[in-house]
Amino acid sequence: MAGIVKKSFDSADETRPFEDGKGRLDLVSGVRGAVGRAVFEPGWQWTKHVKPIAGTDSCQASHVGYIVSGRMKVVMDDGETTEYGSGDYMEVQPGHDAWVLGDEACVALDWTGFSDYAKPSG
Repeated sequence: MAGIVKKSFDSADETRPFEDGKGRLDLVSGVRGAVGRAVFEPGWQWTKHVKPIAGTDSCQASHVGYIVSGRMKVVMDDGETTEYGSGDYMEVQPGHDAWVLGDEACVALDWTGFSDYAKPSG
């Protein structure tokens, strides 16, 4: 095993596009699992651009990550809401919808929830 690993999201191990060209998920794989960088374009919403891929009523991924840029609103299935912006640490449990706020893409890094995110079910 290498003592040092260097990878770039710009040449990711895997890229998964979202519906309607509203962004993508870039994954790099490491010894401890995949880390993802998602680029959510303005107008992106989970129910419109990932739900058709995932096949679930709401996002069932658990996220632990960091918002690099842009803004996003998250609404849990029980109605709890919050907004995340540039520089925010986030933890979001399964059972939520989310969408980009404003005219800037939201870029997020996630250490736990992107391995199966936007991956076709079945």
